[in-house]
Formats: sequence, structure tokens, C-alpha cells
Amino acid sequence: MRLLNVNFIILFIATTLLITSCNTNDDDVYEPIVSMPLTINGELDAATNFYDNQGPHEHNFSGKRSSGFTEGYESGSKPRYATGNVTLSSSGNWTFSDALIGTLSRDRKFGRKSVRMRNTGYVVMSFNMDNGARTVRVRHAKYGNDGNSSWRLIASYDNGASWSFVGTTVNTASTTLNTVSFEVNETRSVRYGISKTSGGSNRINIDNLEIVTEGTGGGDGDGGNNGGSGRNSNIAFGNPSNANSSANNYFLSKPEFTLSYNNNNGTPNWVSWHLNSDWLGNRGRCNCFQQDRSLPSSFNRITENEYRGSGFHRGHICPSADRTVTAQENENTFFMTNMAPQAPRNNTRPWVGLERYLRTLVNNGNEIHIISGVSGTGGTGSNGFRTTLSNGRINVPDSFWKVALVLRNGSNDINRVTTSTRIIAINVPNDQNVSSDWRQYTTTVDAIESLTGYDLFENIPNDIEAVLEARLANRSFN
Repeated sequence: MRLLNVNFIILFIATTLLITSCNTNDDDVYEPIVSMPLTINGELDAATNFYDNQGPHEHNFSGKRSSGFTEGYESGSKPRYATGNVTLSSSGNWTFSDALIGTLSRDRKFGRKSVRMRNTGYVVMSFNMDNGARTVRVRHAKYGNDGNSSWRLIASYDNGASWSFVGTTVNTASTTLNTVSFEVNETRSVRYGISKTSGGSNRINIDNLEIVTEGTGGGDGDGGNNGGSGRNSNIAFGNPSNANSSANNYFLSKPEFTLSYNNNNGTPNWVSWHLNSDWLGNRGRCNCFQQDRSLPSSFNRITENEYRGSGFHRGHICPSADRTVTAQENENTFFMTNMAPQAPRNNTRPWVGLERYLRTLVNNGNEIHIISGVSGTGGTGSNGFRTTLSNGRINVPDSFWKVALVLRNGSNDINRVTTSTRIIAINVPNDQNVSSDWRQYTTTVDAIESLTGYDLFENIPNDIEAVLEARLANRSFN
């Protein structure tokens, strides 16, 4: 009997240890580690600006070491605090110490993942920005109900052998991801990172660390106009539905656009993108509709053939013609996650008319932040009324809506919005009996928000937002 008890105790201890070791992202289990300290031996001045939530500022460029990037940590996996390396598809290799990639509901994040850091942990680039950087922007917030902490931006000029603090200390005291912008104006080869400096075991989240260079947004020499103000965030004015990891409000970010995917409907809820001349080149339409395999394998991954014979177009939300600098950028607009069943005359009459009009505004020195989506169920295509396609896998929407905020080319777009800023909003019925004139379908942002339940411009100050969203656009546009 005593032998049985001893064996039971040993089995219980072993099982407990196994469960604890497998519970790799449970914040209730404190994981002691031996950290690899950084050598920090200097201070560098940099103008440091603090902003309320400015969104992820999401963009990725193929020439990231010269053209800049935003790292959202969505492509990585690091479930433990122990020091280790992570390869991230948006930027490159990073070293984490006393830091992990968090996926819990208490992790503050724009998509599904963000960095979670504790003690004196750090997250640093293991690659250099070859031509330096102009600005480094970081989003930060407290994890869960933890107390306040502070951190510093750090830089290395000797491939990570030693580091220097940059700018001022940042105190993290909010549970909202806010933005800190460091004007580094660096021309040397450099790599950056975040080092937590106080707060002990209190944890902080870091998301969407953005490196902006003088060349950011200038394209890659493959046909871009290079006359804009740089490629800005595709979701600068907020996450309209607070999209996350839930199946019917699934956050999906690509270099060309950001969207919320609805798994039940097989369509996006909304798509958000930035448009200026740095996105426009001379690449033609690829016509290469494709399944989006970046969705989880358990999701409703619509294929390019499921619309055939339905009487509805595979209607782009973010237009192919808004992404024409490189072949890859144009191809990425053909993912089926960017499509919804659209009545042919809706697509080829008012919808394309507004798309073309917005590009004429770009050619006249403007940049535009666009959010567009679908609403309701039931539309009339060339073969009559339908509520679904492909045996119920795809919902046919009742209407297509679009909102465009227009600014002259410039920087710090959120801060440049005033009560006189131009906003165009339309909501077009999804049927064949529509006018060719998109101006006939103008409405207010308030009306679209009431229809959808979204907050389309949450990052604009409330007093300005209230005026803009209630204003009906003038229908006598030139």
C-alpha cells in the first residue's frame, strides 16, 4: 500500500510538471529564466512624440532594409519567455529575452498577436537597416491588469554587439495601445529594439513596431509615380469592428490592405487601405483570382471558381487598379478574401465610377484613406435574386458601401484632419437597376456606422469625428 502511494505521488508530480511545461502561454505560471543581458553604453538624442491610439500603421515592403516596414508579429510563434530567436516574415530575424509573442485575450494587440515583455526583457532586430531610418514608431500598452512599467528604444551600430538608449524613457500606464514616435533621423546602418527598464514583473505589450525611412513608400523602381507622401498605414484611422481572432471578425493584414473576414459569409466584413501615387504604377490587371491560404485551415476558404455561373462578379473591395506598382501587389488584390458577390451593373457602373474618381483625386496631389465593405443579405445579379452562392458557403450582400477620407499629400495624417476635411460616403444596392452615377448613392458616415455597427474613424478626435461623420457629401463633385 505504501509503495502504491509513493508511485502515485511520483506520477502526480510528473504529471503536474508536464502540464506546467506544456502551458506555455499561461500568464499565471511564472517562468524563471536566465536572461542574456544587453550591453547598453550610451544615450542618443531623438525627438520623442506621444500620441493616443493611432492604429497599427500597417505596411510591409519587399525591400524592408532600405524601405522600411511595420512588424506586427503576426507571422511568428514564441510561447515562452526564455531567450531565443524568432523569424518574422514582415521584417526578418529578432532576438527575444524575457519576452514572448502573446496570443491571450489579455494581450493588447491589433490583430491576433503582440509582444509580451516582463522584468528587464528586450526585443531587438537581428538585422540592420542598411541606409538608416528617419522615424521609429512603437505601440505599447499594459498587459491585462498589470501595473505600470517603463521602457526605452535602443539602437546598435555594431551589429548588436553593444547598444545605446534613444530618446526619452516611455512610461506605459494605459491598457490602450498608444503610439510613441522617435524622430531618429539616422543615416548610418543601424538596428533597433525595445528594452524594458522598470516595473519588475509587470508586463507590457508591444505591437506594430514601425521603421520609416526616407525611401518608405517610394516603390521599388517598378513603375511607381513616387509623387506621393509615402505609403501610410492601411488602417491608420482604427480597426472599425475591433477585428481579432474570432471566426466572423477575423483580422487579416496584408501589405496592400487590411480586412475583417467573416467565415460564415465567406466574404470580408470590411477592407481598409491607403491610396496615393506611391501605390500607383503601370502594372496591368493580373486577373489571377486565388484562394487565400493565410486563413486558418479550419476556415471557409473560398476558391476562385465558386462564383462561376452565379450571375455575380467576384467583386473587389480594394480595387486591383489601386495597387499597380509591382506585379505582386496587384496579384495580392485577387485573394478571395478581398471579394464579395457583386451585381455586374453595380460593379461596372457606380462602383468603378467612384474608384476612378478617387484615383483622379490622387493624380491631383491628394492621398486617401478608404474603408469599404458589404452589408445585409440578398442581391440581384444577371441570373436573378440570390441570398447565397456555392451551396450556402458565400453570402450575397444586400449593398456595397465605401467611405473615403481625402487629404492633401503630407504626413501625420490623423493630426491633419479637421472639421472641413473632405469625406465621401456611398452605399449602393447590390442589384442590376442602379445608376451609373455614384453620386446618387452618397450618404453619411453616421448612416453607414448605423447600418454596420462599426466605428470607422475611431482615431479622429471625437469633436472632429462627430462633425465629419454627420455631414452629407456634396453631390456636385467635379
